Amino acid sequence: MSAGTDDPAATAGGLGEYAAAALVFGASAAVLVVEVTSLRLLAPFLGLTLETSTIVIGTALAAIAVGSWSGGQLADRVPPLRTIGPLLAVSGVAVALTPFAVRSAGALPTDWALVLVLVSALSIIVPGSLLSAVTPMVTKLRLTSLSETGTVVGRLSGIGTAGAIAGTVITGFVLIARIPVSGILVGLGVLLVLAGAVVEWRTRGPRAAAVPAVLVLLGGLATVAAPGGCDAETKYHCAVVLADSERGTGRTLELDGLRHSYVDLADPRHLEFPYVRAIVAVIDTELPGDRPLRAYHLGGGGLTVPRYLAETRPGTTSVVSEIDPGVVAVDEDLLGFRPDERVQVRVEDGRLGLRRLPADSQDLVVGDAFGGVSVPWHLTTREAVADVDRVLAPGGVYVLNLLDSGPLAFARAEVATLRERFPYVALATEASTLSDGFSEGGNLVVIASDRPLDSAGLRAALLEPLPGWRVIDDADLAGWTGDAPVLTDDYAPVDQLLTPR
Repeated sequence: MSAGTDDPAATAGGLGEYAAAALVFGASAAVLVVEVTSLRLLAPFLGLTLETSTIVIGTALAAIAVGSWSGGQLADRVPPLRTIGPLLAVSGVAVALTPFAVRSAGALPTDWALVLVLVSALSIIVPGSLLSAVTPMVTKLRLTSLSETGTVVGRLSGIGTAGAIAGTVITGFVLIARIPVSGILVGLGVLLVLAGAVVEWRTRGPRAAAVPAVLVLLGGLATVAAPGGCDAETKYHCAVVLADSERGTGRTLELDGLRHSYVDLADPRHLEFPYVRAIVAVIDTELPGDRPLRAYHLGGGGLTVPRYLAETRPGTTSVVSEIDPGVVAVDEDLLGFRPDERVQVRVEDGRLGLRRLPADSQDLVVGDAFGGVSVPWHLTTREAVADVDRVLAPGGVYVLNLLDSGPLAFARAEVATLRERFPYVALATEASTLSDGFSEGGNLVVIASDRPLDSAGLRAALLEPLPGWRVIDDADLAGWTGDAPVLTDDYAPVDQLLTPR
């Protein structure tokens, strides 16, 4: 080590122990805030799947590695205390601009998808690498003697890890539940630039500190103008309610850019989406007449089916498990839902909601829960299906909405899982979805019961509202399912099965 390194005044540059800890803790926390919020910001454009999470986490780790490596090399070439301020300021501007950049790229035509991927990667890599360079810079400043190298490096590494944990927990449990993603990122950008200004003030004077303030102001103004805003940012979704230009009282609920529900504010009997018509056709065929039903719904969305049943079958009671309280609030504030004895909405996970229900207590179970384009894996397994069977009364019906494409590997696996438990299973979907080879995909409605199903009656019921739909059962369904695996709590790779191969 050089003589200059042994001189505390030459290396520490006035950076005290607490200031060093604050810089390392804050920079590490900021990296994880960016990572967690990126998952929410990218969901409307890339989907909220295991693959998306893997890409975001991998990109963030790459940014940390690049920043740590390059920051260490830079610390040996330039005075660290003159570099930390600009690193914080530039990363703050990058963070504040992220919503504008990502939403602008997401608004481009699908032919420009590569631009979205590139912008998304840069929105994590740029601030992540700049912020990760802070720790080796601070470490260089605090290393005033060879005899304390292990202590200093270990202490700052631990502080950085604690900051990362704090950033993750606070973002996941506090910030996203209370503040829009754009607000989180702009706020973080402001804090980073202010931190950079403080460092610059101490090292280069007031004039240098004024530059970051101007930069964050410009970045904040640009972010305010970002496209793709939400009517409500919930714990899990960016929710948007769109008015139907052709039907004045019609409303479409979009969650993370995907059309989840359609509700007619004046007529609960109106069913817009084909798969919802298919579900209702199943109910009316398998549970005919106008007798009241005891129904349980996995997933709420716009509550289209519970409202329909309340309107068409007086006396019907529906219990709905909806995990997102923000979606329930959107239903009440923007979609005209008024809770009463006919429809009870419980804010809970569907699997836990199933466990709460008594055995033989339901005539009908409707599965329509989605995270992005995927049914949550823990609602697809042998164990979950067993709970559905437990709560269904004898002769009850389970009707499940699936989305799949390509080889339909997930849909086949879910049908195999249902066929293991229920003696009678049928599948209704568009004929084109069942085409051999690579399917363009769509909704598949699966029906399961402990008693024979009226497949012929269902075909007749679908003929007029959905002329392009088919119903397959028995040997045809067994042949279509093939050797698809049964999904279990120990093995349910739903996201991977959904990926076209």
